Amino acid sequence: MVKGMAILSPKVHGLLDYGVVIAFAILPAAAGLSGAPKVLSWVLAVVHLGLTLLTDFPLGAVKLVPLRVHGLIELAVGPVLLAAPWLLRFSADPVARSVYLVAGAAIFVTWLLTDYSIPEPSVGAPPVPR
Repeated sequence: MVKGMAILSPKVHGLLDYGVVIAFAILPAAAGLSGAPKVLSWVLAVVHLGLTLLTDFPLGAVKLVPLRVHGLIELAVGPVLLAAPWLLRFSADPVARSVYLVAGAAIFVTWLLTDYSIPEPSVGAPPVPR
């Protein structure tokens, strides 16, 4: 990551993550998605909720997934969403294609702008205050 670009704190990133969950949950109805784009949106809502709840950051509930791992997962998901319309053969649907191009770009930009440098606690050390 480029120094100086990490302007989103882990807490703000968490807020955005919950917003992404809501967006993926309502996109099928709001954008009129059907078929693979609809199912993918709902799957992404559930998976992103799970990842967010399990991430070790201020808004995570269980704190099993290190924030850096969360970031690496999102780094992979962004480009996959950009390719999804072609990989899943719904690129002819301009609305569905646009939804996934915007979602992929937004996740990548969020990854680029997030500060993932929270110090990792050492084994047996008290938790780092957040």
